[in-house]
Amino acid sequence: MRKNSIKNIRINGEVMKVISEAIRFSKDPRISPMTSVMEVEVAPDLKTCKVWVTVMGDDEDRARTMEGLKSAAGYIRSTVAKELNMRYTPELRFILDDSIEYAINMSKKIDEVAAADAKARQERGEVDEESEAEE
Repeated sequence: MRKNSIKNIRINGEVMKVISEAIRFSKDPRISPMTSVMEVEVAPDLKTCKVWVTVMGDDEDRARTMEGLKSAAGYIRSTVAKELNMRYTPELRFILDDSIEYAINMSKKIDEVAAADAKARQERGEVDEESEAEE
């Protein structure tokens, strides 16, 4: 099976659903309720699986959640085995994905720069093209 085949894409989606539900219903107190599964990549031989998760919160929450996910990997893997009829149940490897927080921080910085630029234009007495278009 090729890596980007339709079958592999479908398997990734199904495994992602099952893992998301298993994490949501996990009883491990270390796993933050603000944990989301961003992407799942099952190897073409179905023996390994990379799971990218994002955790909203501070660094301590992320560290505890990753520790909890690593200890709950057996439970999550058994849930995948029960829910999906696959030849092999893949070994799970959790990877922290901080792209959402990076995007939020970049958006805040862009807003700050835009506000500072607008304030500087206003102080110089320049008129924005957008405000002229609105009038």
